[in-house]
Amino acid sequence: MTIDPARLADDYHLGMIGNGRTCALIDGHGDIVFCCLPDFDSATVFAAILDADKGGSFRIEMLAGRVTGQAFERNTNVLVTSYAGDEGAFEVVDFMPRYTTDGRAGAEFDVAPDVVRRIRLVRGTPRIRVIYDPRLDYARGETRVVRQPGFLKAMSERMGEHGLAYESAYLWTDLDHDAVLSGSETVLDRDRFLFLSYHDKVQVPDDNLVELMLQRTRAYWMLWSARTHLPVQYRAEVMRSALVLKMLQFGPTGAFLAAATTSLPETIGEERNWDYRFCWLRDASMTVAVLQRIGHPQMAARFIDWLLRTVPTKNDALQIMYGIRGERDLTERTLEHLSGYQDSRPVRIGNAAFTQEQHDIFGVVMDVFYQDLTLRQRTPESLDRVWTRVRSIIRNVSVAWQDADRGIWEIRGEKRHFVFSKVLCWVAIDRSIKIAELLGKHTWAERMRPLLKEVHDDICTRGWNADKGAFVQSYGSADLDAANLLMAEYGFLAPTDPRFIATVERTQEELCIDGLMFRYRNQDDFGVPQSAFTVCSFWLVKALASVGRRGEARTLFESLLRAGNVHGLYSEDLDFGTRRQLGNFPQAYSHLALIDCALELSRDEGSTLIQA
Repeated sequence: MTIDPARLADDYHLGMIGNGRTCALIDGHGDIVFCCLPDFDSATVFAAILDADKGGSFRIEMLAGRVTGQAFERNTNVLVTSYAGDEGAFEVVDFMPRYTTDGRAGAEFDVAPDVVRRIRLVRGTPRIRVIYDPRLDYARGETRVVRQPGFLKAMSERMGEHGLAYESAYLWTDLDHDAVLSGSETVLDRDRFLFLSYHDKVQVPDDNLVELMLQRTRAYWMLWSARTHLPVQYRAEVMRSALVLKMLQFGPTGAFLAAATTSLPETIGEERNWDYRFCWLRDASMTVAVLQRIGHPQMAARFIDWLLRTVPTKNDALQIMYGIRGERDLTERTLEHLSGYQDSRPVRIGNAAFTQEQHDIFGVVMDVFYQDLTLRQRTPESLDRVWTRVRSIIRNVSVAWQDADRGIWEIRGEKRHFVFSKVLCWVAIDRSIKIAELLGKHTWAERMRPLLKEVHDDICTRGWNADKGAFVQSYGSADLDAANLLMAEYGFLAPTDPRFIATVERTQEELCIDGLMFRYRNQDDFGVPQSAFTVCSFWLVKALASVGRRGEARTLFESLLRAGNVHGLYSEDLDFGTRRQLGNFPQAYSHLALIDCALELSRDEGSTLIQA
C-alpha cells in the first residue's frame, strides 16, 4: 500500500498490533509511539504521542530512503511498513506473539507482553538507524539503558507514594548492541530482529525463534479470521473492525477495553482528555450481540462471565466501569510532566467517572443477562446467581429511576433527569420481566408490569417536548441528544412510532453536519462540544435504516467508511471540518457500531452471513 505523504503528517495514521494482553501503536513513519507493558493499563514504555520530547519512542530509520507503504497483512494483526531508497529496500514486520503452544484453546490467553520487530531485507544494502528510546513508568523518572550479556536492559527508579518504584524492560537483537545504544548507522545485509519484552526471557530469542513466532502468530490470526462470519457487503471493513475488537479483549479475564490509549483529546487544545483503558459496562449489550452475530460466541461468553464475576450482588453498588481485572478503584491522577497530545493538557491516568451515578447501566447489564440466557444453556447453580443479580438490580432501579443522574455522557456538573437514563431503566425492568418468564418466575414478572408502565408513561410525558417535536436530552430541556436514537433499538418505541420518527428527524437536523453527529450541542462542564462523536454517527445510520430511510442510511454509512484512517481504524471522535481522528484510539464502541450498521444494511442484499 502506498502512503499519501499528506496522510503521514496526520498523527492518527496509526496501526495497532496487540495480543490481548497489551498493544502498541505504530505511526505512518514506522515509529512505536504508544505502548504499555506488561498490560494495557500498565505504565507506558513509549508515549511519544503524549509528549514528543519526554514520552519515548522506538524508531527504525532508513538513512537514504523513506517509508513507501504500510499495511496489515490480510486478515491478521501483523503490520508491515515498507522502506525504499537508492541503496535498497526493506520491510519492518511488527507483531505481538499470539498463538497456542499446545493446541488447547485456553492456552491462547497466556500470552506474553512482547513486541517483535522483524526487519526483512528486500534488496540491496540499505543503511538504517535504530532509535531505541524507552521512557518507563510514564516517563516519571529517568530511564537508563545499559548493555548486559546478550541484551539491553532499560531501568527506571523513582520514589513514589508507596516507596521505591522500579520498572524494567529487555531488548534482544542481532543488530550490533552498541549501534542500537548510540543510534548509529548500521548496514542491513540480511534479515534482522528486535525483540522487546517486559520479562527477562528464559528462552532467549534468536532469529529462528522470531521467525517461528511470526509464522504462528500469522496462522493464529488467519484461523481466527476464517471463523468470522461476514456480511455480503463491507466484508473488509467488518473484518478489520472484528480484528480490532479481538485485540481489545483482555485475555486473562475477558473484559473489553473502551480504547487502547489515555488522554488523546476530543478537541485539540482542550481538556476533554480521559483514560479509556478500562471496561465500561454500557458497551456490553452491543458487544455481546455483535460478537454472537459474527460467529464468535466464545468471546461473548467470556465477557459475560467476567461481567457476572464483577457485577456485585445484593447490597453492593453497581459501577458504570471497572478495571480490566474487575478493579473498582480507578482513582484519577494527572501527569503534570507530560505536555499532552499537541499540547492538549492534562494527561490523565485513571478515570474519576467510576464514582458517577449513571442509571443507564442498569438496563445495559440486564440486557446482557437476557441475551446470555437466550443464547446458551446454564447450570441450575449459575441460574441462581443470575436471578439473584436480576432481583438486586431491580430493587435499585425501582427507586433510582425517579432520581437525577450524570447520564451516558458522564456530565461532571449538576445531575439531571436524563431521558436516555430513564429509557434504560425501563429496559432493565423490561428485560427482568423477560428473564423471570424464562425462569418460570411468572408471579414476580406480573408484579413488575405496573412499574414498567409507570416508567414508560413518565418518559413519554416528561421526556417529550411538544414544541421541539422530539424526545429531548433531559426533563424540562429543549436540547437534543443523540443517545435517544437508540430508543427503538432497545425496544422502548417501535421504529414505526411517529414520536421516534420525529425524534430521528429533529436529531438529524440539529446535531448532524455533513454526515457527522454531535452527541449534543448544549454547553457542559467544559464548554460547548466541538467534535463529532463517531459512534453517534453510526447510531444515526442505524436509526435511519430502522425508520425505512435505508438508501439515505447507506449513503451516510459509506461516507463514514471513508472517514476511517488509512488502516480502517476509528477513534472516539472526528473533526467536523477535516474528518481527522480525535480522541482515544482505536475505540471499541466505534468499531462495534460499524459492524452493527454493516450487518443491518447487508440485510438489503440478503441476511446470510458467510465465513471469511
